[in-house]
Amino acid sequence: MLDDVLVQPDRAEGVASVSDLVVETHGLRKVYRHGLRRTVALDGLDLQVPAGGVHGFLGPNGSGKTTTLRILLGLARPSGGTVSVLGAPVPRRLPQVVDRVSGVVDQAGFAPRLSGRANLALVGRSLGVKKAAVDEVLHQVGLQDRARSSYASYSLGMRQRLAIAAALLKTPDLLLLDEATTGLGPAGTRSVRDLVRRLGDTGVTVLLSSHNLVEVQELCHSVSIVQRGRLVASGRVEDLLGQGTTRTRVVVADLRGAEHVLRTEGHTVTRGDDHLLVEGPGRPEDLTRSLARRGHYVSELGEVRPDLETYFLRLTGRTDGSRTDERGDDAP
Repeated sequence: MLDDVLVQPDRAEGVASVSDLVVETHGLRKVYRHGLRRTVALDGLDLQVPAGGVHGFLGPNGSGKTTTLRILLGLARPSGGTVSVLGAPVPRRLPQVVDRVSGVVDQAGFAPRLSGRANLALVGRSLGVKKAAVDEVLHQVGLQDRARSSYASYSLGMRQRLAIAAALLKTPDLLLLDEATTGLGPAGTRSVRDLVRRLGDTGVTVLLSSHNLVEVQELCHSVSIVQRGRLVASGRVEDLLGQGTTRTRVVVADLRGAEHVLRTEGHTVTRGDDHLLVEGPGRPEDLTRSLARRGHYVSELGEVRPDLETYFLRLTGRTDGSRTDERGDDAP
């Protein structure tokens, strides 16, 4: 697994061992050309995805996430760099591992008038899987009670779960999902997120592309953050956020007096309505000791850990999925 956190990859000191990786890219480039126009979707992407659990692939729209997934699935050819999926170089040896990799990247082409089960049966027949597998995946995604309903009657969330069910017919070791909850309502979003979480817990490695910060923090064990086709940070979510623990919240009766004491000792302090924020990780016992010596007794003290939105903003300067340039996912 990713035992060391990679922040600003050019200065990384440790990465996962090769045997632990299901996806590895080095210097991955993809350039689209339209006449004289040249669009860079990937600009030297170095990506590592550890085996097991849910790995978030986070970045603004247009950062190259969809292009990367299409390359991993063999739907697009890289312009440069190297790609390895389950230990096999892609695209040269993709046929060796294609039965172990599946994904939902492009819009599913299900027949509207056919039932969910009938649509999956057609997919299963093309893959050569047993008929029993259709009912197994329908149950796995929670659609067994609507299996006989037409696809046209399905909600957006149900349609997304059916697409994931089709991807699961191969019982993949690696499942690639691109913006799995985009456009879904609250109920559909929750059902798909619950499904992704269960899949990660069963041993399948799920690479989840998303620009939704809350979704990634909620679901993912580890994350790679990309911008403009390059990796800007990677590691376990808890470790990345732990690196941002740079403030301590202190509550005392006399905020002004306590602030003066801490500033005198060289701390950078911000005063809120009912608390102080002391910059720097520091040691809680040192803060309480300093204040107590001057008659200020702490009633509450705790670390302030940023959420993923704060961390992402610090790295990229953006909190949403707005496009940052012309590169990336919209390229054909």
